[in-house]
Amino acid sequence: MRFQTPLILASVLAAGSAAFAADRASDDDKYEIREIGEPESCIMRSSIRSTDVIDDQTIDFKMRNGDIYRNRLPSKCSGLGFEEAFSYKTSTNRLCNVDIIHVLSQTGGRLDTRGACGLGKFQKIEKIPKEKSQD
Repeated sequence: MRFQTPLILASVLAAGSAAFAADRASDDDKYEIREIGEPESCIMRSSIRSTDVIDDQTIDFKMRNGDIYRNRLPSKCSGLGFEEAFSYKTSTNRLCNVDIIHVLSQTGGRLDTRGACGLGKFQKIEKIPKEKSQD
């Protein structure tokens, strides 16, 4: 049996798919990013709450328990930062660094897949708000 879990725009969530939306604008520049522990090869799919596409090579996976795992793809994934939506298929409840994502684009009311890109390892991070400078 093969399980499929698309990671796509929130509008599809209403259709009953396990789906997650990327936040539309990254506020990564407002934070100091601190790595915690060693990178992991896999995370549990059922623990993913949402995603935040940072750019063509970086995705934050926000977990149900509040943890954030940053995945830095080995290569840039054309269109990922612009579209901020992707899908994947796995046969287990784990999303791993050997899995492939497909960038999704919405054209004329339908969802199309673009290029395929490999995931990297999952690095647990902490986002610490930068102090505002006083002018």
